[in-house]
Amino acid sequence: MISRMVARNGLFYPIVGFASCVAFIYMSFGDFRLNFYVGKKMDFVGRNGTQFVVDGKVFYVNGWNSYWLMDQAVDEYSRPRVRTMLQTGARMGLTVCRTWAFNDNTYHALQISPGQFDESVFQALDHVIAEANQHGIRLLLSLVNNLQAFGGKTQYVKWAWEEGIGLSSSNDSFFYDPSIRQYYKNYVKAVLTRKNTVTGIEYRDDPTIFGWELINEPRCMTDPAGDTLQDWLEEMSTFVRSIDKKHLLTVGLEGFYGPKSPKSSTVNPADWAALYGSDFVRNSNLPNIDFASAHIYPDHWFHEIEFEESVKFVSKWVRSHIDDGNRELKKPVMFTEFGYSNQNPNFHPSQRDQFFKIIFDEIYASARKNGAGAGSFVWQFFVGGMEEYNDDFGIVPWKRSSTYQLITEHSCRLAALRGLNQLKGSLRELCLQGK
Repeated sequence: MISRMVARNGLFYPIVGFASCVAFIYMSFGDFRLNFYVGKKMDFVGRNGTQFVVDGKVFYVNGWNSYWLMDQAVDEYSRPRVRTMLQTGARMGLTVCRTWAFNDNTYHALQISPGQFDESVFQALDHVIAEANQHGIRLLLSLVNNLQAFGGKTQYVKWAWEEGIGLSSSNDSFFYDPSIRQYYKNYVKAVLTRKNTVTGIEYRDDPTIFGWELINEPRCMTDPAGDTLQDWLEEMSTFVRSIDKKHLLTVGLEGFYGPKSPKSSTVNPADWAALYGSDFVRNSNLPNIDFASAHIYPDHWFHEIEFEESVKFVSKWVRSHIDDGNRELKKPVMFTEFGYSNQNPNFHPSQRDQFFKIIFDEIYASARKNGAGAGSFVWQFFVGGMEEYNDDFGIVPWKRSSTYQLITEHSCRLAALRGLNQLKGSLRELCLQGK
């Protein structure tokens, strides 16, 4: 009866025809998002000696960490937080966000077992990259964690042990066990060759990605001399470069100097820092590593240190690493994490501002001299309603006007080194206010 009524009104066959056409197009071309997404044109970031370059011009990084972007992009209810964070970063003149491209066998895991992936989480990472592009933000993507958070090397070792192929239950076997090395290589290849379901671009071909970080804060304490970690870094950096020759690559170091370095006793925060199996200069000097990275957490590295002493250490630490970039590495140096804890005795937010300013000023002083100080990343930014993702360093950037202003002013003075006439979009609008 209903069919006859629709047919009599002349609607039935057009509707069926349209539906068939839509079904044919979908089956032929896949996800409609590929057809409707229009990305912003971005150029790959390259390196010229101690400086980053984009389209032949020097590029400085005022960046931030939001490690949680992929995790929050999985569910529809939390996905708007990703856009809010990236929009805010763009409005502040920030250029690169560092975030995790890993989650191994935990909640919202990307890799649920070796080489097996949750497609919905991979699509969340697709979304993060596409969204970043829309706001002119590049991404520094880290590929595994040395720490247990989000699985990390502990999970890789556990997988090998459970499958009966692991050489040892030691976490450090991540670096020397051939089976675990292959797990990591398989993972890296899957990520780098992933075709984004939103943009249609393989990750290795997408200039929205600033670069790759091999591992967050690597430590191999069973070999303080550092040969085990060095061998792993050499193999994995070569492997990444064999797949992706377009993106920059870094290690992900904390920046400690090893036992053979003369700086181990003069710059390291304490004797223990030389025993973690890493060395800033040696690890960063590999031919396939494009830039060096270091972190800054004096209130975690020292106990019972006064704020004034902490600030003096920070200045010395930053200058030392920039000097290494200039003299020994001949590569850019970035401080990819720095933070000041709100758990410090007598903490006041103004101390955090002062801490940030010390780092910003050292970066700017180096940049003015065309030096190796290429950028820095605040740890960490989040948005309202995410307290479970916060730690004692987290900031909702718009909640404290002085902090917000400090960071945006640093964005503008770095941008001004390129010439204000080179500024585009929201950065131009931000930096030309009051001019």
